[in-house]
Amino acid sequence: MNKPAGLLVHRSPIDRHETRFALQLLRDQLGHRVYPVHRLDKPTSGVLLFGRSPESAAALAGQFARRSAGKTYIAIVRGWCPEQGTIDHPLTENHDSAAGSGKPMPARTQDAVTLFQRLATADLPVAVDRYPSTRYSLVLLRPVTGRRHQLRRHLKHISHPIIGDANHGKGVHNRFFQQHFNCHRLLLACVKLNLQHPTHGSALELRTGPGGEFEAVARALGWQGALKAALAA
Repeated sequence: MNKPAGLLVHRSPIDRHETRFALQLLRDQLGHRVYPVHRLDKPTSGVLLFGRSPESAAALAGQFARRSAGKTYIAIVRGWCPEQGTIDHPLTENHDSAAGSGKPMPARTQDAVTLFQRLATADLPVAVDRYPSTRYSLVLLRPVTGRRHQLRRHLKHISHPIIGDANHGKGVHNRFFQQHFNCHRLLLACVKLNLQHPTHGSALELRTGPGGEFEAVARALGWQGALKAALAA
């Protein structure tokens, strides 16, 4: 399914007030149970994959575990990031409290690798922070590993946080996008998954756009051509 920003994949102890979940919506639409294969953060939009049986879900999830499934994201970040590169930066395991009990769980450090490519830049003559103008980049991201909040934490690590990220971003830029572009979401979207069919092994390529708010910001920054080319590649 194409998950909108702001929708949880399934129930979570950290969002007890939520009543709508992707799992439930898809189950009700299809009329039978579905089984999540991977997860997207609540504020992230894009391709979300479910299996129609426990067996197919397990086979698909195995591809993610073996890192044979390809994941492609689009993001808008603060500053002009390098043209391309690899972020190889271990992350401390980041998870909810055990079963919602409020008790902390032991943390461990995990390897985490993200490939990135800068697609377009913008330089706005507006003093959002301490500089007379403000720069932003449109970035293609390919996570090699699948750590929680990996892309958001990795982009913060290289000082190019994703716009709209309340936890790892910078509030002054988030507020600028809210006020100037009427954009109130995290500007991160999973736009493509590449994997194999769980039954007959044929190649699957699942695609979607980043969402209306994201595309409106890209147009406002003059990136419609770069975004269209990236989604078609």
